[in-house]
Amino acid sequence: QVRLVESGGGSVQSGGTLRLSCAQSVYLSSDYCLAWFRQIPGKEREAVASIAGDGRPRYAQFTSDRFIISQDTRNLYLKVYNLQPSDTAVYYCAAGPAGPPRLNCDAKYWGQGTQVTVVS
Repeated sequence: QVRLVESGGGSVQSGGTLRLSCAQSVYLSSDYCLAWFRQIPGKEREAVASIAGDGRPRYAQFTSDRFIISQDTRNLYLKVYNLQPSDTAVYYCAAGPAGPPRLNCDAKYWGQGTQVTVVS
């Protein structure tokens, strides 16, 4: 069974940097698409970035080169630079089936989320 556990959230000053991690209970091979989502208070959950079986990262337009997704064998990472108060959200790790590359991975598996709060 796929379990995803995020960590690395917290409170950070505006302009700071955070690296979020997502530990996977099983090795998610190239048969999976992996993604980060976030949910800003009062808004719908939105896809931030993903990596599909081709290993090529994809990013939402709003990321403006401040978000970097990466992975190793059992972990997915999201590094965020120059954090802004508007980045305050719960960040989720997700996995979906491989297939045509798409930002949201048609996610089927979700972590519990990690809170990121950016204070000015």
